[in-house]
Amino acid sequence: MKLIRIVATLLVVTFSLTLFAQKKEYYEIKIYSIDNATQGERVEEFLKSAYLPALHRAGIRAVGVFKPVESDTVYAGKRIYVLIPFKSLDQFSNLPATLEKDQAFQSAGKAYIDATYDNPPFARVPSVLCKAFSGMTSLEVPKHSTPAAERVYELRSYEGYTEKIFQNKVKMFNAGDEVGLFKRLQFNAVFYSEVIAGSRMPNLMYMTTFSNMDSRNEHWKTFVADPQWKTLSSMPEYQHNVSKIEIFLLHPTDYSDI
Repeated sequence: MKLIRIVATLLVVTFSLTLFAQKKEYYEIKIYSIDNATQGERVEEFLKSAYLPALHRAGIRAVGVFKPVESDTVYAGKRIYVLIPFKSLDQFSNLPATLEKDQAFQSAGKAYIDATYDNPPFARVPSVLCKAFSGMTSLEVPKHSTPAAERVYELRSYEGYTEKIFQNKVKMFNAGDEVGLFKRLQFNAVFYSEVIAGSRMPNLMYMTTFSNMDSRNEHWKTFVADPQWKTLSSMPEYQHNVSKIEIFLLHPTDYSDI
């Protein structure tokens, strides 16, 4: 009888650990749209001095802040991206109340928080909420030795024709091991995710990183020539599962955690 209880306990513990290991993170991607350099400076001061420190105090381990590369003639100087990982939806939904109680945040961010209607610090802040893939359930912080200004972070959005076709592309990443292919080729992925709230649904988003632009270009040349990709992309079950791809090339700011 004692042996049965021990075995039962071990099974429960093993099951609980498995569930914990498979728990997926959530990611919010906030995109600050700015009209001029002054707004950009105000947003960055707020992020650096108030927002990121407050998120750290709230238990959020790593926050990414990125700006479009200089060669991006559409968005350079007009956008600031913030990537926030959450352990749960409760942590995401409770964040505004947490920040409201954080007096250090309220003080450090006062100029931004109390901005007047005729002098706002930004134009708009659209937000995307994502859930991590089963193939990579939590965010990873890449390690690069190059200066932040040289590093390239590539954020991609893949849209699907329908919800079912979109899920086929998600399956391609997970069951088809496209995630594993990126890992083997050392794309230094930060996250892979399914968008659960956003303006481009149904779509997925993921981010890979490179030491510089030349490295980025060489990695993609290797990827498209890789036998595993050629086989995977030619499989009948994975045909025509993306309707639109958007690619955003970014540099991390010098105060970004990622």
